[in-house]
Amino acid sequence: MALLLFAGAAQAVPTFREVRANWRSADIVVVDRHGETVARVRDDFRARRGDWVTLTDTSPALRTAIVLSEDKRFYAHSGVDWQGVAAAAWANLWNTRTRGASTLTMQLAGLLDEDLRAGRGRSIGQKVEQAVSAASLERGWSKDQILEAYLNLVPFRGELVGLSAMSQTLFGKVPSGLDARESAVAVALVRAPNASAAQVSKRACGILRDMGQPRECEGLDGFTALVLVKSASAQTGPQARNANLASHLARAVIAQARESGKPVPPRITSTLDAGLQRVAVTSLDRHLRELAGRNVEDGAVVVIDNASGDVLAYVGSSGILSAASQVDHAAALRQAGSTLKPFLYEQAIEERRLTAASLLDDRPVNLPTGGGLYIPQNYDHRYAGWVSLRAALGSSLNVPAVRTLVMVTPHRFHQRLVALGLPLTQSGDYYGYSLALGSADVSLLSLTNAYRSFANQGAYAPSRMTLNAAVPSKQNVMMPAATFVIGDVLSDRHARARTFGLDSPLTTRFWTAVKTGTSKDMRDNWCVGWSERYTVGVWVGNASGASMHDVSGVSGAAPVWHEVMEALHQRTPSRAPAMPSGVERVALTFDDELEPARQEVFLSGTGMRRVSVGTTEQGNTMPAIASPADGTIFALDPDIPPAAQRIWFHADGLTGQTARAVSWRMDGKPLGKGGQVAWLPWPGRHRVQLVDAAGKVVHEIGIEVRGAGVRETAAPRKTPAGPVRQ
Repeated sequence: MALLLFAGAAQAVPTFREVRANWRSADIVVVDRHGETVARVRDDFRARRGDWVTLTDTSPALRTAIVLSEDKRFYAHSGVDWQGVAAAAWANLWNTRTRGASTLTMQLAGLLDEDLRAGRGRSIGQKVEQAVSAASLERGWSKDQILEAYLNLVPFRGELVGLSAMSQTLFGKVPSGLDARESAVAVALVRAPNASAAQVSKRACGILRDMGQPRECEGLDGFTALVLVKSASAQTGPQARNANLASHLARAVIAQARESGKPVPPRITSTLDAGLQRVAVTSLDRHLRELAGRNVEDGAVVVIDNASGDVLAYVGSSGILSAASQVDHAAALRQAGSTLKPFLYEQAIEERRLTAASLLDDRPVNLPTGGGLYIPQNYDHRYAGWVSLRAALGSSLNVPAVRTLVMVTPHRFHQRLVALGLPLTQSGDYYGYSLALGSADVSLLSLTNAYRSFANQGAYAPSRMTLNAAVPSKQNVMMPAATFVIGDVLSDRHARARTFGLDSPLTTRFWTAVKTGTSKDMRDNWCVGWSERYTVGVWVGNASGASMHDVSGVSGAAPVWHEVMEALHQRTPSRAPAMPSGVERVALTFDDELEPARQEVFLSGTGMRRVSVGTTEQGNTMPAIASPADGTIFALDPDIPPAAQRIWFHADGLTGQTARAVSWRMDGKPLGKGGQVAWLPWPGRHRVQLVDAAGKVVHEIGIEVRGAGVRETAAPRKTPAGPVRQ
């Protein structure tokens, strides 16, 4: 019978390799592209377990303490300490308290098999089976393997299981760094995990005396009390700091893994670079501290590799500076501000409505909309008059951007932004002309990745956060030639001198193109730009949406952007992109010295050598339909006689001479001449064309008029009113 019991127990004992392979941390560990831990996310809440710790990575003091406390003859017996058994039996005979006869190997057998675990009410048969399992372990395992497995499986206190979780939580150290006093306290918990601080201290002092270090007992009561009040979540050690290095990205990649429907692996390799992540975290923390007193406490940083789309840095929060540190501000939706302007001007250039030399009117304008008049204003409430597109974009002037959106139309601009991965939840008509100034909500990650398309000659692809994920394929969204022009403008420090000066954090010692943005009432502040290899985006603001105090793009997010870019290019050059086909560089002058002469870049066929207000060198006008916007729907007012209703069409970009030369067509038939005309509306869909002096259609829009029943009235109104716009 004993032999059968022995054989069954021996067969049930696993190998050391199996035990180690089956070990699972309570956390999902996220590592960077080089294998360094950057985040740990709790996944199993039954117990807190850390990584498996090898015996060579365990403090010698702790190894000594555990053997002296739990099994002094560990290296001499073969699983069962028969000398200890005899001593325990003799003590029980005389009713004397003793340590007992359970060896480390027998305790390990209990940890591997719950049926053998120490506790009250065990039968003689269970005790014998535990002894047999221990003997079997001793035959198949080395002493070091037994001790290593024991230290990784033994409970210490509360939910803490294993050496790693205990060491990190109670002492803020990796296990190799535990000293004699810490080791004694830890080992004292093995015997009585839930004992009071006084009891643990008393037992730890006894262990220290056995170790030959009685002086360490001085002040041990207070030290033990402080150790035991630390909660299981109060991690302060090196591994704990790494566990919070990229916590927001870790949650994002784990969520992606769960969405795939496959089991989440215990270890995920991210695309991050831990060194760069630390640079971004440090820079954001330092700069936000410098802004103390300006009511700004939150921030986020994203760095993306242009070629692969790998997210190399992802700082979702300012950490302890934030009142909402758990919020992922890199993924949160915020108003984009002026950061959308480069996409707008690129589309206007691509559609050959504008060139980088085109003059735009930076003066107050009132635009009729369905809700009234839209009156855009510049950031500083000053106006520059006629400025080139280069100066308007470089200096981030608002009115020229709105005038440009009138040409492009909110509907088409909205389509372009969505194609670039920006999560716009409403239609272009919903945002209206304010879309030019960034009224839409975007995330820092999506905005940074959209800017990456400029670095890739207009090709868009989603970013990726895990190395094992497939590299997303690219699709052409913007014209390479037009994106080159925008990059040339945003890399020109002279173009932004009007607003930012020549020396600002936007200027780097290597080639970069960059744009800032600030949302309404200074709630959000952005800085996004790219170099030859990287695209960097920074946001600062407040999780609550509260306004910052006197914080602009160049003083808020730009310094962090500059520091991260400098770190990226300490040893890596960044050269200006080569001019693609379809682009030409032309020597350009301006009449009346509106702007200094310069070498300007144009799409092939649109170049000019001299620019004057409203005309090119050849004298061709560049008019556009200012209002209504393309796709506008009008409804006839049933309370007004149809003959008394009018729709007005307005043209932009005209001088006195060109205003007299342009004409209008409605559905291919002449409608009128001049900068504005009125039309008696008729139900249906209509095409409206603006025609220049040579008879060429320079701009075309579509509108729809919906009919309404005409209500009988006693007399028609004397004052005509316009139709209702929806």
